[in-house]
Amino acid sequence: MASTLELPSFKGRPGWEFTDLSGLDLDAYPPAEGDGDAVDGVEPLLEFAGDVDTGGAIVGPLDEAPEPVKRHLGTVVSSEDPFVARNEAQLTKGTFVYVPKGVTVDVPVLLTAVQKQERHSLNWRTLIVLDEQAEAEVWEQYLSADEDVDALFNVVTEIVVGPGARLRFVSGQGLNENSWIFGTQRATVDRDGSFEWVALGFGSAKGKVRMETNLAGEGASAKVTGAYAGHGRQHLDFDTTQEHSAPNTTSDLAFRGVLDGRSTAVWRGMIRVDPGAQQTDAFQESRNLLLSKRAHADAIPGLEIEANDVRCTHAAAIAQIDKEQLFYLRSHGIPNEQATRLVIEGFLQELVERFPAEGHVHDALSRALERRLETILGAA
Repeated sequence: MASTLELPSFKGRPGWEFTDLSGLDLDAYPPAEGDGDAVDGVEPLLEFAGDVDTGGAIVGPLDEAPEPVKRHLGTVVSSEDPFVARNEAQLTKGTFVYVPKGVTVDVPVLLTAVQKQERHSLNWRTLIVLDEQAEAEVWEQYLSADEDVDALFNVVTEIVVGPGARLRFVSGQGLNENSWIFGTQRATVDRDGSFEWVALGFGSAKGKVRMETNLAGEGASAKVTGAYAGHGRQHLDFDTTQEHSAPNTTSDLAFRGVLDGRSTAVWRGMIRVDPGAQQTDAFQESRNLLLSKRAHADAIPGLEIEANDVRCTHAAAIAQIDKEQLFYLRSHGIPNEQATRLVIEGFLQELVERFPAEGHVHDALSRALERRLETILGAA
């Protein structure tokens, strides 16, 4: 089935208008063998200052998942998608995280996938299930063992947040800038569940990551925070969906991007309110800062509303660095290079401030953004 499903056509299928796949031959990237495990010497994208312990979470290979977990496999994403189908047929490695009913995991569960093999595809799959009233934080990072490896990374993530459960999921993409990435990630949140999603997109040459959140139970909530930063000729593509399937649900999405050189990015966001999902409260915004006149960004918010008692708003902005801000800083004796960095840091810091200062994510996000900014400005 995987080989018979056609790839989306550039400008031929909604959501794929900005990422050209005409030069991609999936068969030229056979499945990798033995990839996925961490490699010594690979610089992490996500770092936790302390001992990483699974606590009360159960973590293991996907094929060894217990029945309460395995029954969810394949129910959150559709195998009719060509990338999902190929992931299933050529799975390199799969991991599950299961937090039983009422269990609270106090420290992040850290998962790492490392791409090693030239001209191969790493098909990585993750299933995260939190039972009723469980609480956890799961971090997952995608890395390359070599900065010059031409490879393809195909990730599928299924997340199930049970009634009253609370999950924070951090997904960091730091692949090398010669690789392709395709991500199909979807979460479903049950009654009174709470889901926080943090997405970082720094690496790869081209590809597309789809992030879908389904608020399936009454009183469910979701908070999605995304940051991407590109330079050179990178092309970063994020497609997000906030689906409200039940009444009295809330969602809040904020994406910010920094682009230099001839890099391009597209964020396409959809708030979908299903029939009967009254009292929905949803917001989304995308803001982009262009550091070069040759960089380009597209921000495309969208609404599909089939209920009549809702509050749904969106905002999008694309701009270059404010010259008045730079003038103000320089007039106070700050050199131009330092002033530019301060403006960019202030732009990104608003994302960091969405999290408590004493939390693990606040510090990890700050460090990751700082290192990426050093790379971009150092290459300028």
